[in-house]
Amino acid sequence: MRWERVVEECESALLAKVFRTDPVQLLDALREECDEHAIVCSQSRVLVPNDYTVELAKGVHDELAARGGQVGWHLTDVLARHAAERGYEWAGPLTVHVTVGEVPNGRYRISSAALAHIPAGAAGPRGM
Repeated sequence: MRWERVVEECESALLAKVFRTDPVQLLDALREECDEHAIVCSQSRVLVPNDYTVELAKGVHDELAARGGQVGWHLTDVLARHAAERGYEWAGPLTVHVTVGEVPNGRYRISSAALAHIPAGAAGPRGM
């Protein structure tokens, strides 16, 4: 458990440098998107979306691209750990796509979908 905290703190520090805001907000929003769309199938099975899109304001996205960031991979790791802690089951292979979008808060917007039986890269480029 301690190792996971160290990794998450490193990821948060990286995101803080990039986003210039509290990255915990983005990570919490991603976890919340997962939780809000969880479907209880039985006592032992809770199904959650497996395809997430994080739309970033153009300036934030451009800054990440210039740094060669792998934010999509970090967000996927955070989400995978969250689901494991909650005992969630994915609808298919987990993917997190980072894209540019017109976002209302000027920072990010998160959406999700359940896409069953697809290869991890089939829904589009993984993005940063």
